[in-house]
Amino acid sequence: MTNTMRITTGLLLAWTFQTVHGDDWPQWLGPQRDAVWRESGIVEKFPPGGPPVRWRREIGGGYAGPAVANGRVYVTDRQLATGANNPADPFARGVIAGTERVLCLDEADGKVLWQHEYDCAYTLAYPAGPRATPVVSGGKVYTLGAEGNLLCLDTQTGKVLWSRDFKKDFEVNTPLWGFAGHPLLDGDRLICLVGGEGSVAVAFDKDTGQERWRALSAKEPGYAPPMIYEAGGKRQLIIFHPESVNALDPESGAAYWSVPFPARSGLSVASPRKLDDHLFVTAFYNGSLMLRLDPARPAAATVWRTEKASEKDTTHLNAIIPTPFLEAGHIYGVCSYGQLRCLKAETGERLWETFQATTGGPPVRWANAFLVKHGARFFLFNEKGDLIIARLSPQGYEEISRAHLLEPTGTAAGRNVLWSHPAFANRSIYARNDREILCASLAEER
Repeated sequence: MTNTMRITTGLLLAWTFQTVHGDDWPQWLGPQRDAVWRESGIVEKFPPGGPPVRWRREIGGGYAGPAVANGRVYVTDRQLATGANNPADPFARGVIAGTERVLCLDEADGKVLWQHEYDCAYTLAYPAGPRATPVVSGGKVYTLGAEGNLLCLDTQTGKVLWSRDFKKDFEVNTPLWGFAGHPLLDGDRLICLVGGEGSVAVAFDKDTGQERWRALSAKEPGYAPPMIYEAGGKRQLIIFHPESVNALDPESGAAYWSVPFPARSGLSVASPRKLDDHLFVTAFYNGSLMLRLDPARPAAATVWRTEKASEKDTTHLNAIIPTPFLEAGHIYGVCSYGQLRCLKAETGERLWETFQATTGGPPVRWANAFLVKHGARFFLFNEKGDLIIARLSPQGYEEISRAHLLEPTGTAAGRNVLWSHPAFANRSIYARNDREILCASLAEER
């Protein structure tokens, strides 16, 4: 082989590796649970007609976003029983027969590799389907259904390795909007929001499902995903339930500190976010709470908070579904009626707001968009099924490119919505509605 042939072959091999290698998105908010997408080789602007769709696959209803790991896509959905229908009023609660499914798809073409289906009558409001993103690690996938069915399955075969039933095992009722706190895998523990006396947060052995510890009491468990941050020389498990923000020792469940922050209607939903020594939480009716974490020990003090509880007359950030993003001393998030806002983290002062990324016009109750950071810009996926590339800075919102990916198929406040967080992996986006899941390439052209 000549030197020229060797160089050409080496370049081809390097290019091939670059094109086939990609990062995973194995849990809520990505590999580091921080809503940052770190892959390179991503488009600057969408081509005419939008990102090329690699594949589509028909699925059932659900709010649960997909997880992507090791060449497979995991997603959960809901199948109504024959003759069963969801109520016209999504707030109405009854007993609706049906099943939940865990689907494993081939990342290359969307082909179903295996599925696990189990009976699951729904008793919750907004009964479209499961809420929680699967967690994938070590040959296992963990899923949480809307009625509290926690499963651990083998990623290759779909075999159930262990399972727990929150309502039966902990004698709790289904929350109004179902069990929705995305599970958190920490070492050999899977940490979940359960509910009940002394068991708002429960850690399970990741390999056996046996209880390791339980902690906290509250009238309702809320829906905010457990998060772990390091501060005061300790790893702190943050549990934001509708009565307070709490920090626990993730290994034992022992309490470090608690700050009262009542959230009306049980709506603690958005993930708590940390920026330097600040910890930020937000709720639909009650607005924002900014805490400062003590650098020397596990403790927290209030920096500022919203005093007026209102869904319309909002001062700071009243998020309902999407998790805000914090960086460089600022908060970016979607408020109660679709206002994409920028606040100063230290004071809560509002610098700007826009409806361009959400409603495109007037305020709309619960309008939202999910924010994921990539390099110096953001990918925003809104409830209309539009994917947007934009820059967010203290100076304002700068839209770079927009494409329509999926139709909104859910119903809320008299309109159709898409309320499922996408995944970003393998230089692609994976997004679903209540009828299909698709994968679209976001790789730059070579």
